[in-house]
Amino acid sequence: MSGMGITTAASVETFRAAAGPLVDVRTPQEFRQGHWPGAINIPLFTDEQRHDVGLTYKQQGRHAAIQLGLALCGPRLADLSETLTQTAGGEAQPLRLYCWRGGMRSNSMAWLAGLRDHPVSLLEGGYKRYRQWVLQSFESPWPLMVLGGRTGTGKTDLLLELESLNVAVVDLEGLAHHRGSSFGNLGLPEQPSTEHYENRLAEILEEHARRRASEIWLEAESSQVGRCRIPRALFQQMQMAPVLEIRRSDQERVDRLVDVYAVHDATALREATERIQRRLGPQRTREALLAIDQQRWSDACMAMLAYYDSCYDRELERKPALRTIDLEGVDPKGAAKLLVEEGIVRAMVCS
Repeated sequence: MSGMGITTAASVETFRAAAGPLVDVRTPQEFRQGHWPGAINIPLFTDEQRHDVGLTYKQQGRHAAIQLGLALCGPRLADLSETLTQTAGGEAQPLRLYCWRGGMRSNSMAWLAGLRDHPVSLLEGGYKRYRQWVLQSFESPWPLMVLGGRTGTGKTDLLLELESLNVAVVDLEGLAHHRGSSFGNLGLPEQPSTEHYENRLAEILEEHARRRASEIWLEAESSQVGRCRIPRALFQQMQMAPVLEIRRSDQERVDRLVDVYAVHDATALREATERIQRRLGPQRTREALLAIDQQRWSDACMAMLAYYDSCYDRELERKPALRTIDLEGVDPKGAAKLLVEEGIVRAMVCS
């Protein structure tokens, strides 16, 4: 082997288009907080080691910190080298690396990768620069279209069916692992941090921009989906976007809510109901809790729908829907096909 892998520094745009797996060399904790979606974490230091190196830098200076870093990662160099090569798919295959600021950690890993002839692209400015790009992306004007409708009308199911028909869609709830209500986390994975939620949103918007989507559909939401906050600039655009309101019968709505929530543990359903008891009021809360205890799922849903409907109606008063469509009796797949065929929703042109 020559040990002469070439390393180049790249902007966010160039780095995105470069060849090779995307590798985040920061600590596991940094990675969990937020990372470039699709990245693989191969940390140079553990969380504790990074803390110790940083403390040494503050107390003793740069050279002492470097010496400690070498002592800590030295015994792991062979394993790190092998992991990089396996991730690349073999000797001399390209890699893309980044750390927090595009500094010593990513450059050290690039040097190590170069020993096995891997061409390496380094993200100039590191993850910090990527985060700047993410936040700036929400300031750009987006051709947003909002799908509205009362609780239980199946907005998310419809969006996913539209996506299968090549419509540009952003599933705000899917990305947040939350359905947007007190019951929204039941049966779903742990939510990402707001930081990583923003990263995922930005990447999907970027993909739609590359495909030149003329409209991007998302569901009407409050500014927060569980613990994930929709970026302010994007939320402001959502508030100004045209709204298509879908309508279904109350029975259809109740049936759907029963299908989604009745499978969950009654204790979890009680806890979710109790979290909103101040807003439900004492009578509705008692009715809902009793219905849950007796497994009368439809009655439990009906006890809470009035509250959720009043919230939606108040929101609609501030921004009336520009168009409504009654989808009673039409399943999500048929509804998506209907909306596209009638030109209410436009699919992207395949290139």
